[in-house]
Amino acid sequence: MDKIKAIENEQLRKDELVLNVGDTVKVYNKIKEGNKERTQVFEGTIIKKQRGGSNETFTVRRVAYGTGVEKTFPVHSPRVEKVEVVRRGKVRRAKLYYLRDRVGKATRVKEDIVAMNAAASKNSEETTTEE
Repeated sequence: MDKIKAIENEQLRKDELVLNVGDTVKVYNKIKEGNKERTQVFEGTIIKKQRGGSNETFTVRRVAYGTGVEKTFPVHSPRVEKVEVVRRGKVRRAKLYYLRDRVGKATRVKEDIVAMNAAASKNSEETTTEE
């Protein structure tokens, strides 16, 4: 079992993603078309997180042209270039499946202003220490 865990630990992502259910994120995903590779951005709300370790995944939901689209991304996949948090969501559930039944403004998630201010102050501290 130790050999398997050692191999899995090598595959883990070096930069830690701080993602929570309810956050609105932009996922930069590498897509291969023939012999070319490009980056596609998928923006939506995280409705669930699953498992842990090397098998950890998160599902992002968005409504495109009136149709709900959900994509599940592995956290530690090399195909996921980066995940950018646009807004922090304030939710009281671990899984937001109820958003599937809602349309329009009812699908909005409250913004967690405290978490956004903390993240902004942390980023400003990092930039001041670098200078």
